[in-house]
Amino acid sequence: MTFSSHGIGISTTRQVAIGAAFLLQRGPLDIAPRLIPEEMVEAEVERFRKALNTARDRLRAVRQHLPTGTAEDISSFIDTHLLMLDDSAISQAPIELIRTHQYAAEWALQRRRNELVRVFDEMDDPYLRTRRDDVEHVVGQIQIALQQGTGRDEAPSDLTNHIVVARDLTPADIIMLKNRGVIAFVTEYGGPLSHTAILARSLGIAAVLGVHHASQLLRAGETLIVDGEAGVVLADPTREILQHYQQRIIAQAAREAELRRNLDLPAITRDGQRILLLANIELPEDITATLANRADGVGLFRTEFLYMNRTTPPSEEEQLETYLSAVHGLNGAPLTIRTLDLGADKTIECSDPNCPPSNNPALGLRAIRLCLKEPDLFLPQLRAILRASAEGQVRLMIPMLSCIAELQETLALLEQTKQELSREGLRFNATMPGRRHDRNSRRCHCRRQLRSPARLPLHRHQRPDPVHPSGGPHG
Repeated sequence: MTFSSHGIGISTTRQVAIGAAFLLQRGPLDIAPRLIPEEMVEAEVERFRKALNTARDRLRAVRQHLPTGTAEDISSFIDTHLLMLDDSAISQAPIELIRTHQYAAEWALQRRRNELVRVFDEMDDPYLRTRRDDVEHVVGQIQIALQQGTGRDEAPSDLTNHIVVARDLTPADIIMLKNRGVIAFVTEYGGPLSHTAILARSLGIAAVLGVHHASQLLRAGETLIVDGEAGVVLADPTREILQHYQQRIIAQAAREAELRRNLDLPAITRDGQRILLLANIELPEDITATLANRADGVGLFRTEFLYMNRTTPPSEEEQLETYLSAVHGLNGAPLTIRTLDLGADKTIECSDPNCPPSNNPALGLRAIRLCLKEPDLFLPQLRAILRASAEGQVRLMIPMLSCIAELQETLALLEQTKQELSREGLRFNATMPGRRHDRNSRRCHCRRQLRSPARLPLHRHQRPDPVHPSGGPHG
C-alpha cells in the first residue's frame, strides 16, 4: 500500500527511514460549552492556573533534556511556547472569561483559542499564518493538563526504530519522541513552513507531512518506509522495494560519514586554489545547517516563499526582517539573496492578473522579466535587500537576465532605489556586489555587451539548453 503527499507537495527532508509504525492516537479534544455555578468560579480559576503551570513544567522538562550541543534554533521552539504560556492573551484572558461568564476552564480556553486562530487565519503572510500552529500547540498542552486522566494515548518511553504516525505534532512532541528513539514522522497536517517541517530539517530526521487520513489507513506495527525527499510513505513494502530503500539508507549513511570526516578540511584544489563552498537555502532557519556543515556562506537565498499562498505581496519591512535574520545568523559570512523568481511552476496570486498565459512559462514572463513589468512588486524587495546590506556581506542575484536591455533597466532601478534610500536617510551598502543568474549563456543575445564593464558584477549559472519543440524561447 502506498500513501503519497505529492498532492499536498510536502516533501520535507532528504532523509529516508524504515521502521515499525506507532500510531499516536491523539485526535482533537472535544471541548463542549459548559457553565459552572458562581460559587465554583475561583476554584475553576485555580484549576486553570494549575493546568497552566503543568504545561509550563512539561515544556521546561523537555528543554532540560535536550542533548548538549543542540542547535539554538531547536531549543528556541520550546522557548517560544514557554513565552506564549506567559502571554496575557493565553494566561489571563481565559481567567477573565471564567469570572465574567462563568465558563468552565476548558471552554474559556477554547473560546480564546478560537479568537486567536481567527486572527492568524486572516493574515496574508504565509509564514505568520502557519504560526496559528503555535497557538494550537500551546493551547493543546493546557487542555491536556486540564483533562488529565481522560485516557488520551501517550507514547511509551522506548520507541527505538519506530515511525510515529499522528494527526499533528508539537515541537515538544518531536523533540521528546526523537529522544525516545523515533526515526521518522508521518503527520496528517503541517506545511513546508510549519514547525514540524523546520524541526525535521534541523534534526536531520525523515518526515512526510500532509498524508491525509494516515492514522486511519496505516496499521500499528506494520513496516513503513518514509521517503522524506520524495514526500512518499510506503506501507507493507515488497521485498524488492525494501531492499532498494535499505541500499539507499546504507549509501546515504556512508556518504554522510565521509562528508563528516572531511568536514573541517579546507576546500583547496591541488594547485592551491581556494574554493568557496556556499549553501543553497530556502528559509532563514536553514542557516543552522549551513554553519554546521562549515559552508563559507550562502550562495543562493531563495525568496519566493515570502510571496507564495497570499493575496498581497510582502511589505518592505516584512522582507527586511527576514533578510536581517539570515544576515545576523551567518555571523559575517556572505549572503547572496536572489530576487523574486516566479513564473513557470511557481506563481503568485498577488502579481498582475491581466498577464496573458505563456505557451512556455519557463521562458516567458518570469523572474526579472516579471519584476521589471511590475515594479511595485520589485522595488520593495530591492529596498529591503539594500537596507539589509548595511549589516552584513549581502550580495544581490538577478535571475533569468537574458539581454543587455534587461540588465540596464535593472541597474537603473537599483540606482533609483539607492537614491531614494539616501534621501530618506536609510543606511545601505552603496557598493553591494551582485550576480546575474542566467540559466544558459547561449540564450543571451548580447553576450559581448554583457562582458563590458558594469556596476553589477556578473555570475553565470548554466544549465543545458531547453528543447523547443515548437516556437521560440517564449513559445
